[in-house]
Amino acid sequence: MIDIIRAGRMNTVQDLGRHGFRHLGICQAGVLDHTALSIANRLVGNPLDAAVIEFTLGPCMLLFSEPTRIALGGADFGATLDERPLTPWWSVPVRAGQLLKLRAAGNGMRSYLAVAGGIDTPLQLGSRATDLQAGFGGYAGRALLEGDRLAVGALPDPAAVVHSAPSFGVRAPDWYDAGDAEPMSIRVIPGPEYDLFTAAAQRAFWRHSWTLTPQSNRMGFRLAGPELNLKKNQDLLSHGVLPGVIQVPPAGQPIVLMADAQTTGGYPKIGVVINADLAKLAQLRFNRTLQFVECDIVQAREALNLEALYLEQIEMAMQWLHPAKNPGPAVR
Repeated sequence: MIDIIRAGRMNTVQDLGRHGFRHLGICQAGVLDHTALSIANRLVGNPLDAAVIEFTLGPCMLLFSEPTRIALGGADFGATLDERPLTPWWSVPVRAGQLLKLRAAGNGMRSYLAVAGGIDTPLQLGSRATDLQAGFGGYAGRALLEGDRLAVGALPDPAAVVHSAPSFGVRAPDWYDAGDAEPMSIRVIPGPEYDLFTAAAQRAFWRHSWTLTPQSNRMGFRLAGPELNLKKNQDLLSHGVLPGVIQVPPAGQPIVLMADAQTTGGYPKIGVVINADLAKLAQLRFNRTLQFVECDIVQAREALNLEALYLEQIEMAMQWLHPAKNPGPAVR
């Protein structure tokens, strides 16, 4: 069991999300930074879709009642395990009674805790992800509170070398090393209604920096910048939307739909953030800036392939782990 001693601002149980139910009005949910989840789960020997805890900003505190193995992925929250520093992208064994503290994020926005065996909440529609809007999934369909107790699942392969190995880590994706450098570059494919916007709006969309406002949440990231105007005002029929879609309401300020976004919408779609950059966008802090960079489908697929190759390299490196041969960190 994991006891939530200090809950923090917005921490939820998430996995890769709920897929195949948008036609029923059920959102995807799941982690905002899928890269951090994938790496953290690999580091503790979990399946890729194992549930984790998504931390937003911090601070928080957790107590482990049984021995296990953990890894943090994503932003650096200045974490400590019994007051000893625990850096992101590092897999460590944990003893019963140890206390994990996450302080305020030094850079980035979200951190992810993977525990060997995964967070064991009931599966609902094939996922353990928390749907905050509908109030189901995760832990009681809500953010974690002080006093909550989370169960941990059984190890998929208790004899796996990774579970008995000493501490080891991996190198973070290159874009994490940029920290809070501004503006953050986010690749976008022009959307279905791109041509409905004026030439001035199109130029502004690509050339100006956009500020992430504090009114953003897991449903959508609201941006502030130059007003994006249509060539003429017109109503659109409600249509299906997905995470990554950039809608522009009548006020002219774009909204990037995120994991908890609604399934339909009627605002014009000026662009779509490529899937490989949604994790990067998830780490942008409030009042920081981003700039959209135009790309096409071929480039978007290439970016996904590069990410998959990076994850495969981690798996290959972990196959060399062996406690007898690796008395110290194996990969960094």
